[in-house]
Amino acid sequence: MTPLPLTVISGYLGAGKTTLINRLLTEDHRLKFLIMVNDFGAVNIDKALISVQDKDVIALTNGCVCCTMGADLFMALGDALDRRPRPDHVIIEASGIADPLAIANTAIAEPELRYAGIITLVDADNITELLNDPLIAPQVQGQIRAGDVVLLTKSEHKHPAVTHLFAGLGLPEPATLGDWPISGLLSGLVPKTRLRPSETHGAYTTWHHETDVVLDHDALVHSLKNRPRHLFRLKGFAQTSLGNFEVHVVGKNMEIRRLDTPHKTILVGLGLAALISLPEIQEWWDR
Repeated sequence: MTPLPLTVISGYLGAGKTTLINRLLTEDHRLKFLIMVNDFGAVNIDKALISVQDKDVIALTNGCVCCTMGADLFMALGDALDRRPRPDHVIIEASGIADPLAIANTAIAEPELRYAGIITLVDADNITELLNDPLIAPQVQGQIRAGDVVLLTKSEHKHPAVTHLFAGLGLPEPATLGDWPISGLLSGLVPKTRLRPSETHGAYTTWHHETDVVLDHDALVHSLKNRPRHLFRLKGFAQTSLGNFEVHVVGKNMEIRRLDTPHKTILVGLGLAALISLPEIQEWWDR
C-alpha cells in the first residue's frame, strides 16, 4: 500500500496555523485530509476554531505533542492508517510551543507513513520581538530552522527589517503566505532528509476560564487591553452583554470578532513560566 503522506504545520503561538488550515479545507483540491489538532492547555479551542469539523478532524489535547502526547499521537496515527477509505494526506497542526522535528520523526518511524515536510509560519507583527527575546528566541529559531518552507503571515509583503534580521541570524528567508496556493504547497514540499529534535522548550504557564455567566463587554475589553505584559497568547470565546465574540491576543496585538452563533465563555492563556505565574494571571482576571 502506498505510504500516507504526513505534513506538520508549525509556528509559534498565534502565528496563524488554524487560519492556514481553514484555507486548506476551503480550497477546491478534491483531496481528503485528516487533520490532527494539538492545542496546549486544558481546553481545546483550536478544534472549535477550525471551520470544518467532522469525523476527519481529530483534536489532540492535554499538552504539547513533543513533550507529553507521544502515546496519543501514535494512537491517532494508527486510527488514520486504519480508516477506510484512507485519507489522501495527514496534517498535524502542532502546538505553538511544540518541536516540529519530534513530530516529523514519528512519520519517519512509521513505515506506512511518508514524511511530507514541515511548514513553519512566522507572525510578521511579532517576529522581531520574539527573536530579540533571549528566553523565547531559541525555540522560535528552532521552529524556523526546521521548516522545509517558512511563510510570513499577517502580511502581504516581505518586510525588509525581517529579511535583514533573518539573514543576520542565518535563518531561511520567509516567503509570504500569499505566494503559495495551499494545496500546491503541500504537494511541492521537498523535505529535509536529516531530522533530529530540538532541545526541549522552557516551561509555560497555562490558564483557562470557563463560565456561563454573561460578561460585561466594556469590562472585558478593558481587561484585555490591560492584560499582563507576559501573557503572550490568549484565545477563545466570550459571551458578553453585547453578544458573542471570538477573542485573539498575540503579543502586542488584540482582536475581538463578533460571532453569529451563541457560545459560552471559554478562554485559555499562555506565557513563559519564568516571566508569569498562574496566580498573576488569575489576579489580573479577577480584578
